[in-house]
Amino acid sequence: MSTIRDVARLAGVSAATVSRVLNDKGYVSEEKKEKIEKVIKELKYEPNQVARGLAKKTSKTLALIVTDIANPFFPELAKGAEKIAYLNGYSLLLGNTKGMDHQDDDYVKLLMNKYIDGVIIASHDIDTKILKEQENTPMVVLEMDNDIENACTIKVDNYYGAMVATRHLLTAGCRKIAHIYGPQYDSTAKERLEGYKAVISGTLGATAILTAGDFTINGGAEAAQNLLNKYPDIDGIFAGNDLMAIGVLKKLNQLKVKVPEDIAVCGFDGIFLTQVTNPELTTIEQPIYKMGELAAEKLIFRINHPSYKKETIELKTKLNIRESTLIIRSGNKRKHFVDK
Repeated sequence: MSTIRDVARLAGVSAATVSRVLNDKGYVSEEKKEKIEKVIKELKYEPNQVARGLAKKTSKTLALIVTDIANPFFPELAKGAEKIAYLNGYSLLLGNTKGMDHQDDDYVKLLMNKYIDGVIIASHDIDTKILKEQENTPMVVLEMDNDIENACTIKVDNYYGAMVATRHLLTAGCRKIAHIYGPQYDSTAKERLEGYKAVISGTLGATAILTAGDFTINGGAEAAQNLLNKYPDIDGIFAGNDLMAIGVLKKLNQLKVKVPEDIAVCGFDGIFLTQVTNPELTTIEQPIYKMGELAAEKLIFRINHPSYKKETIELKTKLNIRESTLIIRSGNKRKHFVDK
């Protein structure tokens, strides 16, 4: 493997001159520059990126911190971010906060102190005070309300998307619609809950039926059972994310409840698994891959423009109607679905 000294020797210059060309730092005559670049090409010389990073105080590395990589939402997000990182000469480091034994803040500090050039935060497990302490690090924050100076925040229209989901269930013939909401420290869960409540409160004869969930499949299944024990005549369920909606489908299948004939089900996120459930799941789809791409693009821009002002971007969602809400019902008798 060729070294910088090999390049310098064949080009008839010093290693320091070669370094100036590689790092585009300091004056080098055009004649010497062309000779050095020619030798680099002939030797197929690859600069040591770690050494270059230490010299420039940069590593060409971005960090993506997510809540739970087991949630299919986050791998799709990571794919979009990794593509843009790669195209711009960056590596992507992935961090997962779930299962860190409540040491998430120390974990974030550790990541940010390891010569990363910028970070994408896609986790609500992190104290925003910790993020504010890291304001000198270029940062993009996903789906989290914050007052971090110079950060770019990217969100989707969760409130409106939840309204669309609830209205769709009404249009599908549902008259007693329940909502399984996510953890209320999560701003996305709060906004989706408020969107549901806004539609129900404006619908004649409708009453909000609510139960808590935890954004997991098991949490969705447990919440569905709780709903059916208390409200056996519900005919629609809007789950606060797709994983909980998949858990609802699992529980309804165990109880021999037909979807959508007896109960229609709608989720939120648009993860791939919604296409392989039985029945396929209606969902409010957010542009997950695009969000990852945009997050990386905005982060790299801020690395190159460190004084750029605070920015908030809101992306649109869309209703993706599938089998779980497809049949329109009217006036059919409700059954009692209680787990025995």
